[in-house]
Amino acid sequence: MEKPLARKSSQEVWSGILAPFFILCLVFLCLSYSTLLGVTNGVNLLVIKQVHTISIWKINHTEDSCANRYIYIHEGLPARFNYDFLNNCESLSAGTCNCNTPNMCPHLMNLGLGPQVNDSEGVLANKSWFKTNPYLLEVIFHNKMKQYECLTKNSSLASAIYVPFYPSMDVGVHLWDSNLTIRDSSARDFVKWLSGQPEWMKMWGRDHFFASGRIAWDFRRERDNSSHWGSKLRFLAESMNMTMLSIEGGRWKNDIAIPYPTNFHPAKDSEVVQWQNRVREQERPYLFSFVGAPRPHQQTSIRGKLIDHCQASTNCKFLHCDEKKCGNPVTVMREFKSSVYCLQPGGDSYTRRSAFDALLAGCIPVFFHPATAYTQYLWHLPKNHTKYSVFIPVRDVEDLKEGLIEKVLLGISKDKEVAMREEVIRLIPKLVYANPRSRLGTQDAFDIAVQGILERIENVRKVIREGTDPSIGFTDEDNDKFKFPETLDS
Repeated sequence: MEKPLARKSSQEVWSGILAPFFILCLVFLCLSYSTLLGVTNGVNLLVIKQVHTISIWKINHTEDSCANRYIYIHEGLPARFNYDFLNNCESLSAGTCNCNTPNMCPHLMNLGLGPQVNDSEGVLANKSWFKTNPYLLEVIFHNKMKQYECLTKNSSLASAIYVPFYPSMDVGVHLWDSNLTIRDSSARDFVKWLSGQPEWMKMWGRDHFFASGRIAWDFRRERDNSSHWGSKLRFLAESMNMTMLSIEGGRWKNDIAIPYPTNFHPAKDSEVVQWQNRVREQERPYLFSFVGAPRPHQQTSIRGKLIDHCQASTNCKFLHCDEKKCGNPVTVMREFKSSVYCLQPGGDSYTRRSAFDALLAGCIPVFFHPATAYTQYLWHLPKNHTKYSVFIPVRDVEDLKEGLIEKVLLGISKDKEVAMREEVIRLIPKLVYANPRSRLGTQDAFDIAVQGILERIENVRKVIREGTDPSIGFTDEDNDKFKFPETLDS
């Protein structure tokens, strides 16, 4: 009777020995297989803690905060296309005309922000104000990009390729040269070098972008005639595949306007809030103002009439601009802060830096043409322009009847005025370029531009994945951009 019991005990013993052995084999087999799957699917399996003979495994899902946001900077770009201009700044004009203006060197101080304003005479709020040249967007943008949080040195990981080209400085050297071969030679060399890089082949340049401190028109010469303005950069086949960010866009959809650099470059969010509170509480004794100079040689300019209207009204303040006055941020901001509304006609082109100076001062802008702001800065300004501005359409100089501006502005209710000013103040962080040495917690003009570029390039990738020609729509002309809307709310 005892032998069967003995046999049973023997079986139990063997079972007790073999069972753990098979369990261990099974665990190691699953480990090897899971590890292979983990490599393929991007899942990491880590040993956390060993307990007895069986290990506990945990799946660690690590999210990459820079996913779809990586940008590669083409630092290998030959210095003749960027840094050489900085090193030879004494040969560059500080303006955009072929005239006797000071050289560019002082404006390149502080990473392109210019000299710091030391005495603000109580007009400005903190030490983050500079005398910034409005045409140095490309330098400021490059220095901001160097501090971008999602840079990669591996171009295959990049969602976008930034090219640190300084096209405004480049074109300015030979812009007035009657020899078109000389005028276009650097642009041709630039695209030849760029298209020869391995990064170009990925999307044939449609993931490439660069910034410009000049308006798009300066790079869009449509005819090979020496009397026609500009270089041919943006009509070169390779360049047509890229996107250019500039202070003013043209008709083509791959020329995108982003704000002019103002003189305010905050280093901390608290400086922005401090300034917003200051302009919100500001007393504004004048109903409207105009800061600028006449354009007697431009037959279509309405500036002369605006000055006449302003000087004829006790409700308007006029500041006649010259380099000494309007080159001083203190003088300009003092005028804008004293007014409820600021008249913003076009400058030498459709746009002007003054519009952003006015917004920065909490002054509600009055526009006369849609291309001065509404059809330009689509990434940075609200689509509903009635929330932050007044539009008085002036198709012809003769449309600007005596007393019209004052009548329109006096007809706006106090509640509407307060609401518009609050929207203007809310926009301020989105319209300034923070100091490149720091990073704000909120998005500035640079951040919004980068976000817009990444979304634009991702849309191109989507088109490619769908099997559609990515060139369709990429460089199309928008002929409605410079037309007046049919209604004031358009």
